[in-house]
Amino acid sequence: MARHALFAGLVVDENDRSVPVVRIGDEAFYVIDDAGFHRHVDSEYVDRQVLDHLRRNIEGHEEIISRGTMEILGQDDIFTKATIEASLRNLEAQFEQLIARGLPEEARAWLGMMGFRVTVDVHGDVLKVEEPQGADDGDR
Repeated sequence: MARHALFAGLVVDENDRSVPVVRIGDEAFYVIDDAGFHRHVDSEYVDRQVLDHLRRNIEGHEEIISRGTMEILGQDDIFTKATIEASLRNLEAQFEQLIARGLPEEARAWLGMMGFRVTVDVHGDVLKVEEPQGADDGDR
């Protein structure tokens, strides 16, 4: 069980209501209102579903992601490229570190401002992940 809810503040239920997070002992839970009954769903259960969704979106697009990240960083050298590509090849380890350490509050706030949102049912099953979309060619 996880100590941190990675997507706290970014999860809503099927009725578009924010899903709060509580800690019981050292463990974090998303609390989903099921007609007045508050279901406590292990945060890791929800978070891993979201991470699996993100992994599927990353796989096969590593080159594009690597190039875009280098552009954002303003770095265009082989060492930066190698570091980014190594991180992308080792997603499972990166995700395990996220589960263990949590996502910084600033990162969650940024995700929220960009439109990232997760919709879950009363059992904590992820129904939808809304992600920020890249700019269309017409937007440039």
